Amino acid sequence: MSGSNKGAALVTGASTGIGAVYADRLAKRGYDLILVARDVDRLNALADRLRTETGVTVAVIKADLTDKTDLRAIEQRLRSDPSITLLVNNAGMGSQGGFADADLDKQEALIDLNVTAVTRLAGAAIPGFLARGGGSIVNLASVLGFIPEMMPGLYSATKAFVITFSQALQAELGSKGLYVQAVLPAATATEIWERGGRKLSDLPAGTVMGVDDLVDAALVGFDKHELITLPSLPDAAQWDAYAAARLAMAANVGRDKPAARYREKAAA
Repeated sequence: MSGSNKGAALVTGASTGIGAVYADRLAKRGYDLILVARDVDRLNALADRLRTETGVTVAVIKADLTDKTDLRAIEQRLRSDPSITLLVNNAGMGSQGGFADADLDKQEALIDLNVTAVTRLAGAAIPGFLARGGGSIVNLASVLGFIPEMMPGLYSATKAFVITFSQALQAELGSKGLYVQAVLPAATATEIWERGGRKLSDLPAGTVMGVDDLVDAALVGFDKHELITLPSLPDAAQWDAYAAARLAMAANVGRDKPAARYREKAAA
């Protein structure tokens, strides 16, 4: 059980980058932590530091969320641990290339981590959150989820899923005490670039956000109970207009006949 009145936060992909900074910031906010990642040595080093600096309880779980057995173990922890009040679905995989000559095994692994694990962990956490009267889920998405033209391949599609999944969850369960936040980073200074064979130095100057800045901004959005948090977007009205236009179309798509432009006779 947690010793914190905020409960415990389970953070995936917590050994480095965004996940590690979330762990640091949440510990400093008084959350106990359950840190999940493949690199147990890094997890243990982070856990030792946070215990010393903050006094919170930190549990470490080594898990590869593309492995079904490991994933089910984390699901079980979410179902069985009533101290958990926050799930940070941070673990993710970068672009695995385009589809002109796709490695379908790599694309499947991308879906396993970026879509299936996010879905199953949320699904494991939600019943307990609702039974206890509330809980929060933070899903790390990407600006590429609504601008897929910027990167080839499946990565953008997986992040589009994370955005719409978050929106759907909040629409369904927000009134029952669940709070869902989708965080949409742009380019961020993490190891994901090197793992994908790209160097941060190759990106244009002024386009890469530091991890600390990204997480701190995301937590401001969390405190405001934003559904969509876009840390790099200067004018929030642009997203508001985009969202309003999308919803405005919803009033016009439920028709019993095709639109007039589709009722023209086909050319002979």
